[in-house]
Amino acid sequence: MDKPNVVIILTDDQGYADLGCMGSKELKTPHLDSLAENGIKFNSMYSASPVCSPSRAALLTGRYPGNAGVRAILAGHRRASGLTPEVPTLATALKKEGYVTGLCGKWHLGLKDECRPNSNGFDEFSGFLAGCLDYYSHIFYYGMADGGSDPTHDLWENGDEVYANGEYLTERITGKSVDFIKRHKDEPFFLFVSYNAPHYPMHAPEKYINRFPDLPWDRRIMAAMLSAVDDGVGEITETLKNLGLFDNTIIYFQSDNGPSRESRNWLDGTADPYYGGTTGKFTGHKFSLFEGGIRVPALLSWGDKVPRKAVDTPHIATDIFPTVLEACGGKPGEYSIDGKSLIPLINGMDDCAHEYLFWEMEEQTAVRYKDYKLVLNGRLTENDGVRAPVWLSDLSKDVGEKTNLANEKPALCESLKSAALEWRKGIEDRWEREFADNYALT
Repeated sequence: MDKPNVVIILTDDQGYADLGCMGSKELKTPHLDSLAENGIKFNSMYSASPVCSPSRAALLTGRYPGNAGVRAILAGHRRASGLTPEVPTLATALKKEGYVTGLCGKWHLGLKDECRPNSNGFDEFSGFLAGCLDYYSHIFYYGMADGGSDPTHDLWENGDEVYANGEYLTERITGKSVDFIKRHKDEPFFLFVSYNAPHYPMHAPEKYINRFPDLPWDRRIMAAMLSAVDDGVGEITETLKNLGLFDNTIIYFQSDNGPSRESRNWLDGTADPYYGGTTGKFTGHKFSLFEGGIRVPALLSWGDKVPRKAVDTPHIATDIFPTVLEACGGKPGEYSIDGKSLIPLINGMDDCAHEYLFWEMEEQTAVRYKDYKLVLNGRLTENDGVRAPVWLSDLSKDVGEKTNLANEKPALCESLKSAALEWRKGIEDRWEREFADNYALT
């Protein structure tokens, strides 16, 4: 059999429940829903971080963010450091297997030359380097209001700055992705389609807004932005089908983290938290290590090579690197990674769950062990105080993490706390040895 093509599709700040197949009755996402219906829908897929840069680093490297050298939201100025070639990406690994590699959309893993996509395995790059853009002018405004930085234009074709004023960024990312597929249809390719929607600023053309006339205004814009993404997924899958490539293309989709509550989402001059994104039954949002910040919608399609099923076993985005590499003929064991290949799951054998899953975000640390989840110094959003120094939940009975079992199960609590802190110490020690000096300009 020919080597499979690979398309990874990532959205930005999309909540777990903001997809039709994940339970939304308000949004219209037929193309993503179709991929879920005909492939694997992960009900318990986790991002490796509740914010974007570390989440993306983990997905692309198969490592926990701290082991990849990216533990925080990276700066957007052109001296900003981030991911470096010393940490191989999936693009780097697949190039060794004969793949042409491309990224269309958001990078947010550094702007210094050695941190850019073309220095980290991608043959082609069309998109932007910072964390968020105006969807029409493609200018990075973040930090301007408080004097933190001047606005910067941020649209690129490889190393060349380009201008496309007025072109809606979601549609541009889709168009560039379709063009990449058509140009490389006769060779194995890896395409990373990295949408910045529905990250703020909340911009959408009228044709998408008009699809949701009955929703509240903030929710209506969120629905419109995701509808544009779903149309893009439809264009990409239709292109693959028309070229006879769909059945031998691995398509993986997820959001990078939970939805944002930041007031800057909604530019109405108030400090009211944003309510456009939803986590469904989960507690917490972006930045939080409670479920709403890290459990994300995720789907895997590969023609008739994957079972049609919903998977409840917990998995994490670091698993995608070894899964894809193994499917494409590579050897994950040659790389230093934290993820586990999902090929046994794809082949219908026993599931391949981790015994423990870990997370860290500033002062927060969390661990999941079987059905139990422990969060240390957990916060619900970036602006909230610590909810409790120690919070223990049984997710089989309390997926919303409403009841703290720390006092009821002190032995289990202490065991999980010890495991979490030991893991965190390993992250901190490696950070100081290998990565801390790289962050002078972030």
